[in-house]
Amino acid sequence: MKKIFFFIILLFSIQSQSQTYIKVNAFTTLLTAPNVGLETSVGKKTTIQIDVLALPWKSIRGIPRQFYTLTTEFRYHFKEQNNGFYIGAHIGASKYNFQKWNYINTDKYEIGKGYLIGSTIGYKAKINEKFYLDCFLGGGWHQGFYKGYFISTGERYETAKNYNKSGEWIPYRGGVMISYKLN
Repeated sequence: MKKIFFFIILLFSIQSQSQTYIKVNAFTTLLTAPNVGLETSVGKKTTIQIDVLALPWKSIRGIPRQFYTLTTEFRYHFKEQNNGFYIGAHIGASKYNFQKWNYINTDKYEIGKGYLIGSTIGYKAKINEKFYLDCFLGGGWHQGFYKGYFISTGERYETAKNYNKSGEWIPYRGGVMISYKLN
């Protein structure tokens, strides 16, 4: 209990000394996949962002299209914090009920979970004292653990005992975040 209390005190003391932004990805939200996050400073030129991306639809035209990602990213800003170019390194987790890109126009889909690790490049521009635009693109390695099913029957199409595995290098982050400064 003491450790939890110490962690909460530490979190609030860091929070009180830093700039924090709440963010919404305008691009993915227009595509009905909301992406929201929080970014806070941890150093003179560094920030940490935590964001969630969700495609909450169980299916679109009978095709499974549901996934969620939670990503934590450390960012280094070249000029100054929240102004100009930056690079980031991130880790995250995913959960999905989705038809992968290489199964489009087939009767197959997957239910699973995974982890991702990668990098991001972006540019932040100040609009005024409270609002910023954050344009970014990122990707990396996604390792998935899934069970594959036929859409038509709901039966498994692969023979793995527990979970099948699939890893691939792919672009999976991008858009234009509208950021609002909280403090």
